[in-house]
Amino acid sequence: MSKRLVNILTPIFAVILGIIFGTIIMLVSGYNPVDAFIALGQGAFGDVYQIGEVVRQVTPYILAGLAVAFAFRVGLFNIGVEGQFIVGWLAAVWVGVTFDLPAIIHLPLAILAAMIAGGLWAFVPGLLKARFRVHEVIVTIMMNYIALHTVNYIVNTKMNQGSSKTAKIHETASLRSDWLSNLTTGSSIHWGIIIAIICCFIMWFLLEKTTRGYELRAVGFNQDAAHYAGMNVNKNIILSMVISGCFAGIAGAMEGLGTFGYMAVQGGFTGVGFNGIAVALLGGNTALGVFFAALLFGILKIGALSMPLAGVPKELVDIIIALIVFFVASSYIIRIVLERFSKKEVK
Repeated sequence: MSKRLVNILTPIFAVILGIIFGTIIMLVSGYNPVDAFIALGQGAFGDVYQIGEVVRQVTPYILAGLAVAFAFRVGLFNIGVEGQFIVGWLAAVWVGVTFDLPAIIHLPLAILAAMIAGGLWAFVPGLLKARFRVHEVIVTIMMNYIALHTVNYIVNTKMNQGSSKTAKIHETASLRSDWLSNLTTGSSIHWGIIIAIICCFIMWFLLEKTTRGYELRAVGFNQDAAHYAGMNVNKNIILSMVISGCFAGIAGAMEGLGTFGYMAVQGGFTGVGFNGIAVALLGGNTALGVFFAALLFGILKIGALSMPLAGVPKELVDIIIALIVFFVASSYIIRIVLERFSKKEVK
């Protein structure tokens, strides 16, 4: 069995094992797993409205997954996607509220502002990692809290328009579409999914088809070898963190310009950035893998909202997701089983 096939089968088996063990937990807890999965399927695909909501949920997951995956590919662990996501959301809304411009300028400017905000927020841990070898995990975790409370302060004191939230963005900065909404009978789907797909292509092209991408991957494989080959390791570490933060900032723009159209004080972390870690792991840190992993997570999250109708708590979906992540993290065991199975076939 080829290494490529093993890489494809490993996350598939992780999902299957997660569902199997989730089913066992349902049975032990006294719930009917058949009813639970039927309710989940109807919640995700029961009508066009639900499908629209799945697409809307998938959009930020794709971008958050790309942010984590990009850093992973360069040997970095960006735990700060949540914070970069939040500051990107605020920056996009600020541009959307403050300026009154034609749509052809206003919308790209708001998305660009989110990119810059996310990139700058990721620049700090990248710089500390490159110059002083401060571990990026510690710095990015701390910066998540700084982002959350700083953004809440700004919304509460500088942009508050009542009920602890900003004013609505101008229509010229909105990703919402009446056509898409009517097509899905009033769902909150927006054009952000197109941007997310484009970003998947950008990540793939940058890492696989450009000289800069080759350097970034080389640094991720072996920093000492990359330095010996004449590559600027510190520059590539900073650049990779900034690009990762840009993806996270765009994810925030999807919420600010598409789903909500405003920024509200957050009682806690949104979870999008942390789910991005799971999406990246399940997707094997590839652009295509992230897309399909985000699709699965979106289906599970939206479908779970209908599970209480079948008498099953929606938290069981979070357990299944956690199990999937566990098995992905334990992929070494799955790989060993697959490789031994393939060797037996050869014999």
